[in-house]
Amino acid sequence: MKSIGLIGGTSWESTLEYYRLINQRAKERLGGLHSARALIASLDFAPLEEGMRHGRWDMVAGQLAAAAESLERGGADFFLLCSNTTHKCAEQVAGAVTIPLLHIGEAIGLEAKRLGLTDLGLFGTRFVMEDDFLQGFLREKAGVRCLIPDAASRTAINRIIFEELCLGSFTERSRAFFQAEIDRLKERGAQGVILGCTEIPMLIKAEDSSLPVIDTTAVHAQAAVDQALSV
Repeated sequence: MKSIGLIGGTSWESTLEYYRLINQRAKERLGGLHSARALIASLDFAPLEEGMRHGRWDMVAGQLAAAAESLERGGADFFLLCSNTTHKCAEQVAGAVTIPLLHIGEAIGLEAKRLGLTDLGLFGTRFVMEDDFLQGFLREKAGVRCLIPDAASRTAINRIIFEELCLGSFTERSRAFFQAEIDRLKERGAQGVILGCTEIPMLIKAEDSSLPVIDTTAVHAQAAVDQALSV
């Protein structure tokens, strides 16, 4: 079994989910008392979020790269960024180490292909929804076209993520808001929806949605175990 490196803390709530899901998947694959070999570099999210908010992405990338280097020194065979948003820095971070990055877009693309979906709604931070780093990856690597909410809804979603979900607050009001946004994307032709922030799946489950959902935390964690167990 290869050793999985995780760059987490962004937020720690979703990193906890990554660790749980990875070990759950390892047990499903191997049975008995098996668990995953993993190293976690957990960062302080507050200065990273401030850097993101003020456009200081070089600082963010530098901290992520330092974490990747620590995982490489610790013996990780490959690593994950446990956040959709931090994939804005994926190229810089991957370039800082010799071990490969398992990009979250790869896992999303595989799940979209498995489900036979090409037109997908995309929820996430404003960076995920408005910048092209994830949408472009999915378009070029998986043939997926992303539909995003309107400007007012994007602002509301970003607020919910940073002011509620990343602080462990999951309210019925916010769940209802996301459900309404899913219905709007469905009316625009979305065949499914990408929960493109690793905190959103803690609020929205498959049964809450009128469309099939791609839980990016779950598919990324599954892909990590499958890679760890590959020959």
